[in-house]
Amino acid sequence: MGVTLTSVTTAEDLDAVRALCWDYRKTLIDNDPIDLQITETFYPVPKYRALMDRLAAEHARPKGIILLARDAEGRPAGCGMSHALEPQTSEIKRVFVPETHRRRGIAAHLCTALVDQARADGFARVVLDTSTHLPAAKHLYDKLGFTRRGPYQPIPEDVLPHLLFFEKSLT
Repeated sequence: MGVTLTSVTTAEDLDAVRALCWDYRKTLIDNDPIDLQITETFYPVPKYRALMDRLAAEHARPKGIILLARDAEGRPAGCGMSHALEPQTSEIKRVFVPETHRRRGIAAHLCTALVDQARADGFARVVLDTSTHLPAAKHLYDKLGFTRRGPYQPIPEDVLPHLLFFEKSLT
C-alpha cells in the first residue's frame, strides 16, 4: 500500500488534516443535493471553521485520536479521527481519502486503526454515521464488520432518511 498512519501531534500534521477536512466538506457538498443541504445546515462555513479551530481538543488523547495517512512520497493521503461520545462509546468522525488516493485500502486502514485504538483505550463500542449517498462508505463499514443501527444521537426527522448509522462492539 505504501501508506503510513501517524497520530497527529504537530502543527504541520494538524494543518494537513484540516485541509483534508475542508476537502471532505467540499466532497459532500458536490456529492448530492441532499448532502449539500445537510452539510450547509449542520456545518455552515463559520461553524465548520470553529470546529477546525478546536479539532485537536475535540479528538485529544487519551479518549480520542486524529490519524493522518501519508503516501510513500509523504503527501497527505487521508485522515480519520475519533472521540469519546459516552464513557463506553467512541465515535469515528471525518474518515476521508481524497480522490487521488482512493481504491488503495487507505480508508479501511484508517478505520481499522481507529477501532483498534478505541479498543486499547477501553471503549466497549464504536459508532459512526454516513450519508446514504456515499455507497463506498456503506460498503466499507459493512466489510469491516460494523452493524447497522438506529441513530445514536438526536437527528431531525427530515434528515434521518439520508443517513446510515453503524456500530461495532469491541468486547
